[in-house]
Amino acid sequence: MAAGAPVSSGRSDAICNFVICNDSSLRSQPIIFNPDFFVEKLRHEKPEVFTELVVSNITRLIDLPGAELAQLMGEEDPKLPGANNTASGFFRSLMSLKRKEKGVVFGSPLTEEGIAQVSQLIEYLHKNLRAEGLFRVPGNSIRQQILKDALNSGTDIDLDSGEFHSNDVATLLKMFLGELPEPLLTHKHFHAHLKIADLTLFDEKGNKTSTPDKERQIEALQLLFLILPAPNRSLLKLLLDLLYQTAKKQDKNKMSAHNLALMFAPHILWPRNVTANDLQENITKLNNGVTFMIKHSQKLFKAPVYIRECARLHYLGSRAHTSKDDLDLLTSSGSKELQPLKSQKRSRLDSCHQEETQQRTEEALKELFRHVHNMPDSAKKKKLIRQFNKHPTALTPGSDVPTSPAPRRTRSRSFSGLIKRKVLGTPVILERKSRDTTPEPVRVSKENVQLLQKCGSPAHMSQAKLKSLEGQKEESCRRMRTRLLSKDSSSL
Repeated sequence: MAAGAPVSSGRSDAICNFVICNDSSLRSQPIIFNPDFFVEKLRHEKPEVFTELVVSNITRLIDLPGAELAQLMGEEDPKLPGANNTASGFFRSLMSLKRKEKGVVFGSPLTEEGIAQVSQLIEYLHKNLRAEGLFRVPGNSIRQQILKDALNSGTDIDLDSGEFHSNDVATLLKMFLGELPEPLLTHKHFHAHLKIADLTLFDEKGNKTSTPDKERQIEALQLLFLILPAPNRSLLKLLLDLLYQTAKKQDKNKMSAHNLALMFAPHILWPRNVTANDLQENITKLNNGVTFMIKHSQKLFKAPVYIRECARLHYLGSRAHTSKDDLDLLTSSGSKELQPLKSQKRSRLDSCHQEETQQRTEEALKELFRHVHNMPDSAKKKKLIRQFNKHPTALTPGSDVPTSPAPRRTRSRSFSGLIKRKVLGTPVILERKSRDTTPEPVRVSKENVQLLQKCGSPAHMSQAKLKSLEGQKEESCRRMRTRLLSKDSSSL
């Protein structure tokens, strides 16, 4: 679509109102996204796939025998009422001869050019909906002929000049629809409309009632309108919107939806070259069907949600032929497919959390060992170092493999040096190290961590707290020192 393309009005059947614009001057303007974008894309690019998708859902709502289904699909010529009846042959021949006088617009097959010309009439009537008896009261035949010739020749017409009356324009619009080679809703769809009119609700016991099933009728019409030829659908949308607005002002123009249906049903729904006698009992169904279309016209040109989803999946997913019932299965199966993904994601998060916790623990152990090593010589320090020394195979924090045993060396006669050598596993210089020197930390066991946690975090351990702890355990430390001295004296 060209950048900056204008957004079409609500009275035209735009293919897509989604505008992608790279012009910085237009980026501030609102962008409208047509939810039927993929529906229209599928209809124009793959009409066979689109028709199969829509018709499969139509047959879910209404019962179409094989012959009527073939007619709807265009595989067979439609068999219409009165085709074999010769009683009214004279009237049918007269109507047929009248339609042979074709012009550029009137009497010709529906084209975009014809719609553009006729849309001038519709626009004018939207401004003059208050005229009493609109579409019922005939206009002046001379003015109508002048206007008809102007439309056929493509001449510009100024309908607001006052030369033409609203009744002239309304009658000419009906004449245009009546002279089309086939009704606006097409012959192929005739039997489907009769079946839609018979859609009624069921009672609790499953018996059919006489109450119309409006929801199913709307859904069926939405589907049926999707497979109309594009020119027919565009003009039908313009026409039904005009009739809907006309019926809203029935207090002024005296034209209700039912009255308007009586005026337009023979032109847009009745088969060509038939009379009222040919239709007999179907006349009421057809008139009521057009009345229903007028009342619910604002809902009929929106594709059902499941059709939108199927069209979207055709281009963005792997499933193209999905019905409404299949969508429920897709939803349930899709949720099941998401469960393993959620489990994998949860396991990855747990693994990352464990690694982060392990890293924090190692950092805390390093800091704890540095703090203990830099403590002044005291019974408390000796006790903590003995706890570190309980597991000589402990790893240094951050290492992955156990260190090899240190070679046997001459023991120092310094008691503190003896303890440091046992903890660090390396020879220690007898001179006292500076407190700024940071020895290589050692990983401690789980039991040592639990013991050290009782003493509090080294980052927040003050000298006053250390003295308090030493005072509380002075007696126990004295006994432990006596046992340690006696043990070390015997070894020396």
